[in-house]
Amino acid sequence: MYLWFPVRTTEEFRVNRHVARKRFGQHFLVDARVIGAIIDAVAPRRDDIVVEIGPGLGALTAPLLHRLDHLHAVEIDRDIVARLRRRFPSDRLSVHAGDALLFDFGRLAVAEGKLRIVGNLPYNISTPLLFRLERFAGCVRDLHFMLQKEVAERLVATPKSADYGRLSVLLQYRFVMDRLLDAPPESFEPAPKVDSAVIRLIPRDPVQPAARDEARFALLVAAAFSQRRKMLRNTLKGLVDEAELECLDIAPTARAEELSVADYVRLANGG
Repeated sequence: MYLWFPVRTTEEFRVNRHVARKRFGQHFLVDARVIGAIIDAVAPRRDDIVVEIGPGLGALTAPLLHRLDHLHAVEIDRDIVARLRRRFPSDRLSVHAGDALLFDFGRLAVAEGKLRIVGNLPYNISTPLLFRLERFAGCVRDLHFMLQKEVAERLVATPKSADYGRLSVLLQYRFVMDRLLDAPPESFEPAPKVDSAVIRLIPRDPVQPAARDEARFALLVAAAFSQRRKMLRNTLKGLVDEAELECLDIAPTARAEELSVADYVRLANGG
């Protein structure tokens, strides 16, 4: 059996120095306590089909491989791709060189089975990547991501709170989400200027209540939050009139953050 160990300290990280690239939003995880907590939360079994997004220097890759027969990794940095391919045998780790925002997770799921996706996501792509992964919810068993704490708070936010917004509604429609743990800046090298948090997302199967027209659902949510301080009768003008809002027991004077996910589904379904 092959055994690998994660980069556990900042000193060890510097021995294996790779200059973090700002354009890729690279902040490498070096905190052994946080790494262990993430692996325990994922709790991979040997035959799970796990995909790691942004493996970097292998802080999660190594302990994942200790528990898995095989791991897939999606990495955009060509230098890191080469490093990973030198370090890990190809029969244990498949490195997919490219942008996770363009990667076809659906094709991999068709070939392999339902995916478990893990990653320390670059802050600069975390929101668009979450929206992209929403499309592949039917191919996924669960997702575990390290995110900027602010994004994590938006994901799990409840109606009538300042953090509740378009991201909250659209992702809560598709996933059940739990915030698992926080990580301070010193857990990374280089240290970011913000705190981070780990979130677990589990697809709702089936989605209940379901929007009959999911494109309309997304359009209404986007319109409502486009000017969140304005009333719905203004932000939804041309999409839903005041009479329709009243028929649905939604006050035309309400604002976007006052509606639950179920309320937006009712709006999209017209009742």
